[in-house]
Amino acid sequence: MLPVLRILLGPLLLWQGARVRRDILRLPEPDGARSGGDGELRLLILGDSSAAGVGVDRQERALSGCIVRALAPMRIKWRVLAATGWTTSDALAALDTLNGEYDAAVICLGVNDVTTETGIAAWLATYARVLDRLEAAHGISRYYLSCLPPMGRFPALPWPLRWYIGLQAQAHDRALAQLAAGRAGARHLKIDTDLPASAAAADGFHPGPLVYAKLGEVFAEAIRADHDLPTGNAPSQREPKSL
Repeated sequence: MLPVLRILLGPLLLWQGARVRRDILRLPEPDGARSGGDGELRLLILGDSSAAGVGVDRQERALSGCIVRALAPMRIKWRVLAATGWTTSDALAALDTLNGEYDAAVICLGVNDVTTETGIAAWLATYARVLDRLEAAHGISRYYLSCLPPMGRFPALPWPLRWYIGLQAQAHDRALAQLAAGRAGARHLKIDTDLPASAAAADGFHPGPLVYAKLGEVFAEAIRADHDLPTGNAPSQREPKSL
């Protein structure tokens, strides 16, 4: 279906895409530390602009801060490796700069693969290489794969581009769920798609504070369940792991 739509709507979609790239509000990555903490769980946050926190002003309000806050009182040693515009191939290349071992990784990738029209098979192959690298080089055994967002509802995208991009995102996300289902230690996590369009950032494309808070809760719940972390207010009695 998508190839047929691409042929039929091609000129219009190209024109709308060029206009969006020209006119969309450019939001900066938020200020604040990209690593921190000293705790018993070593967490890597890897991905594109949503992992970097575009849409809020401080890392404390971005995905990293929301996850750490939602996991309290558990102490987390964390690092963000993410940048605006990164495709999954870019993230794979960036792993060359990563040192140390981690227990788990939160991964937010795929939006830029959709907008650059990377085919599903090629995208999944690269995504699998990312997971392989994280396991082999950094000892990661738990992966939390963010679903692709509902791009068909992004206010910044005009119709029919919004509709077409939304279909692509859904197809990519179904494939990502299948990848996670077939891989030990991987979980494909969804966020409530009933959040209003007003929950988006000012550019109409990136998450706003409400979305990051919700994502933080979803990831924290999965991490806590998989790692048998405390849910109360008492401090954990487990010995911290050292890096």
